[in-house]
Amino acid sequence: MSKKFVSAAALALPLALLLAGCAGGSAEAGSEPGEVVRIGVVNSGDAYWETFTETAADEGIEVEIVNFTEYTQPNPALAAGELDLNQFQHVIYLATYNVQSDDDLQPIGSTAIYPLGLYSTQYESVDDIPEGSTVAVPNDESNQARGLLVLQSAGLIELADGGSIFSTVADVLPESKVKVEALEASFTATSLPDVAAAIVNNDFLADAGLTADDAIAQDDPADPAAIPYINIFAAKAEDADNPTYLKLVEIYQETQEILDGVVEASGGTAVLVQTPVEDLVTSLAEVEEATRDHQ
Repeated sequence: MSKKFVSAAALALPLALLLAGCAGGSAEAGSEPGEVVRIGVVNSGDAYWETFTETAADEGIEVEIVNFTEYTQPNPALAAGELDLNQFQHVIYLATYNVQSDDDLQPIGSTAIYPLGLYSTQYESVDDIPEGSTVAVPNDESNQARGLLVLQSAGLIELADGGSIFSTVADVLPESKVKVEALEASFTATSLPDVAAAIVNNDFLADAGLTADDAIAQDDPADPAAIPYINIFAAKAEDADNPTYLKLVEIYQETQEILDGVVEASGGTAVLVQTPVEDLVTSLAEVEEATRDHQ
């Protein structure tokens, strides 16, 4: 059975109808034996998706990988019934979407966590960073908070109330060892000659001539506080126990060629995890509650 890749453009009309307030999309596609399971991703060019579809076919499950160009697209498509699953986001992103859209998409399996690292071209360790120097963090809400928590864990700053997934540079306490400057995410790496250190998103490491091994600090994937940053397969709530979908998660998690491909595609930054679904669901509920309280 051959794999099938389709573009987000194929979904444009039903998705536009949904956004206009009209009914859109087919329901329960892929829920019956013999039907195609459509999975939305933002990186279908990664070779492991071909391995995934071929392995699923060997198990009697036909999969279409539906590629999107923007992170804002796969969740509405899933909610509309244009997809059966998606796999592109971490728990915090899903929680934010659910709260903002009054939706109830649910995680049905973990994939990997991509640690966020602190880098420096001037200092070899966190301890070498001078007091009063400046450290850069991304200015987007999610990565800024996460980066600040990395700096706090490394002993460089203290955050008001211990910090949270909503922390900003305004929460950095005056008694902190370093000053923090928020920059556009793509600029933190290029700022390294001018700052003591910077939080750099994995997407920008290669262009800056860095690798994950160059990080002098990063968040710990084994820390329970890192669960909200685990990437997941998501489904509509009514499909959370669908045996076909759960089998696909199992194929992803237990096929070594796929796992090797995930790590390779990430430039070695991905840390593969098999977090119990109950923990993912609990984390989602907690982040959703915190998000509502924060609004």
